[in-house]
Amino acid sequence: MPKLTPTDLVAALRNPLAFIADRWTPAPRTVRRAALAALVMSVVIVVTGGAVRLTGSGLGCPTWPECTAGSLTPTDALSYHSAIEFTNRMLTYVLCAAVGWAIIAARSQKPFRRGLTRLGWAQFWLVMSNAILGGIVVLVGLNPYTVAAHFLLATALITVAALMWQRTREGDGEPRPLVGRAVQQLVWALVTVSLLLIAAGTVVTGAGPHPGDSGDVERIDVSWSGVAELHAVFAWIVVSLTFALWFFLKGVGAPQGPRDRVRDLFLILLGQGVIGYVQYFTHLPTVLVGLHMFGSCLVWIGVLRVLFSLRERAEVTADLPAQSYDAVSASIAGPK
Repeated sequence: MPKLTPTDLVAALRNPLAFIADRWTPAPRTVRRAALAALVMSVVIVVTGGAVRLTGSGLGCPTWPECTAGSLTPTDALSYHSAIEFTNRMLTYVLCAAVGWAIIAARSQKPFRRGLTRLGWAQFWLVMSNAILGGIVVLVGLNPYTVAAHFLLATALITVAALMWQRTREGDGEPRPLVGRAVQQLVWALVTVSLLLIAAGTVVTGAGPHPGDSGDVERIDVSWSGVAELHAVFAWIVVSLTFALWFFLKGVGAPQGPRDRVRDLFLILLGQGVIGYVQYFTHLPTVLVGLHMFGSCLVWIGVLRVLFSLRERAEVTADLPAQSYDAVSASIAGPK
């Protein structure tokens, strides 16, 4: 391994990402795995956040950014709720590491893909924003509206992570549609109703019997059963659209890729529907509610994969002479 010169050390301090990219070229499989790791961790943080709420540990660390006044970690005097809340906070660092790894891998790929790197940075800023919002949630005593915003921002993170994972598996050519305009409009309707389904789910959470702490926590002043029924209506619309889309794609002879993604989504929806109805009629046991939260992440990823499958992007190839990373970046960026 060559020794680092003082010039190398200065370059590493000034721009560590460029320094790494100039000396390392990851395999495409490495970049894909890094993007997938970020996506998996974005789902894990949602599920563990749900565990905090379902175990009544939302105020296990009653302040932020410290866990208790004068301590970043739980004290011996606090209960297991503190350990659960603190563990969820620590997993944010694991998420940051996964996103950071995705950024480094994307930045080091040759040729340089600016759009892919920007998707990694978008995840970083979403994680930072949601960490701050999570602190606000604690400081305002688990206000249900801030809790809903916390979940929706996590959904935005999953969206960007899923898009980055998809982009690592395709080229940077112009997107070529694989289906007609009618199918595209039907899928966009599916995406819209799925977003309404998720939004209604946050209201169900804010009005339901799991406030996140055993104390007196504010709830959204609506009929919980009524909102749950509206949530179920949106779910049935999503299922119906998915079912209709599969038959439509089969009828028009669409490529196998979109048909497979719609089939996968339909199977996820069936499992999620069973869990949803069982938890409703069994008065929301915590284990099933947690599984339902995990299922909601899978449903949204499934919907996104259907959307992404409607087009393909070819690789853009170019015969470039061997040159440094900075030179490649400058040639792609163009004149300023």
